[in-house]
Amino acid sequence: MFGIENYLGFIAAAILLNLTPGSDTMYIITRSVSQGQKAGFYSVLGVTSGALIHTLLAALGLSVLLANSPIAFMIVKYIGASYLCYLGFKMLTSKQAPLITNNVQDHKNIATMKPFNYWQIYKQGVLTNTFNPKVALFFVAFFPQFIDPSYAHSMLSFLVLGLTFATTGFIWCLSLALLAARFSTRLRENPSIETMLNRISGMVFIGLGIKLLTEKS
Repeated sequence: MFGIENYLGFIAAAILLNLTPGSDTMYIITRSVSQGQKAGFYSVLGVTSGALIHTLLAALGLSVLLANSPIAFMIVKYIGASYLCYLGFKMLTSKQAPLITNNVQDHKNIATMKPFNYWQIYKQGVLTNTFNPKVALFFVAFFPQFIDPSYAHSMLSFLVLGLTFATTGFIWCLSLALLAARFSTRLRENPSIETMLNRISGMVFIGLGIKLLTEKS
């Protein structure tokens, strides 16, 4: 089917790989814990969109450039690491009012702010995943193992495998976001604790940026 060999084996491997904690997992958990269920949902959408971008790039053969060009790899890695550190710094220095409130009079103002905030979270998830060169290299190294080399339309094979991988990842990450948000809901109702969670999340993002920066290709 579509030049794919051992599709069930790929699904099993994709599930196991998605269960393995990584920078995307930490991004989703920290967003869910510090900002709630809806923020976690948008972060999952962002990360999944990033995975789809990697799928398209791999299908077009552009990801091979990262695998064969140390300079391109380093550029993308520095951009990704810098962006993660930037997000962390923003969360550490943010003086934004708590996202959760019981004041009904403020409901309209909060409803007005949410679309912008959640759109930002979505975009940050996309960029965080897209500018992680390890993900691009993983797609290039992993997917061909399940594609028949004699199949004439390998781009289609990449797209099908990428959609499958993104779907399994979306289900797992969404479950993770919901669990993390539910666990932290009562904590976030306390403004001082919510501020502390935001600071911790900021430190986690900076740590992820440093980790990506120091990783070898």
